Amino acid sequence: MTGKRLPAKVAVLPSAELAADAAAGQFVAAAADAIRSRGTFIVALSGGHTPQRLYELLATPHIAAQVDWSRVQVCWGDERCVPPDTAESNYRMAREALLSHVPLPAGNVHRMRGEDDPDQEAHRYDEMMQRLLGGSGSRLDLVLLGLGTDGHTASLFPGADAVHDSTQWVAPAFSEAHAQWRITLTPRLINAAAEVVFLVSGADKADMVARVLQGPRAPHDIPAQLIAPIAGEAAWILDGGAASALGG
Repeated sequence: MTGKRLPAKVAVLPSAELAADAAAGQFVAAAADAIRSRGTFIVALSGGHTPQRLYELLATPHIAAQVDWSRVQVCWGDERCVPPDTAESNYRMAREALLSHVPLPAGNVHRMRGEDDPDQEAHRYDEMMQRLLGGSGSRLDLVLLGLGTDGHTASLFPGADAVHDSTQWVAPAFSEAHAQWRITLTPRLINAAAEVVFLVSGADKADMVARVLQGPRAPHDIPAQLIAPIAGEAAWILDGGAASALGG
């Protein structure tokens, strides 16, 4: 630990449940702001285990009623190259936990086609994002991210080409640890977002959270350090376990 002061936008909650609830509040507020100002809310969802509870909370009637789902456009930050009906699919998890429970028009769901060739799908999704956002001058309203114990976020893995891609919005990425191709948004698009929220829970993530937020800068080895939104800081929502290695 270096003793570096924490960024301003770090919230530590006593439990993973309360962290997910705080993230749901961020989602609802971001949606309301975007819809009020522009008439639409464009969000990139994260995959993995941690955000599942967030999505389940967003699907509960009292929270879902606070979002005008007809004006929500749903994208993904990354996807495993698997069919959409498999247990590993980020799309499937989001569909079962959230999307099938809210009045979201089918045409507003823009999944990454993990069953297709990763290079071709990355190119297709890049073009789709260009159309959805209306060109290079636009941006996502909210990007939800997690953090791996190896420092990856989305599917930006240590040492991968996608980590340093400064031209594309979407790129193929290979996970050496899982011997699996994935598709991911690149830092160029993520950092242009109006708001980025990391949701991290569990003591197994504590050392990496501390390295990302307070350790020496080494983005080639810790890709999560690349996430620095142009419009401001990324917000981190942590449970007590994930925050347990942070200094004051």
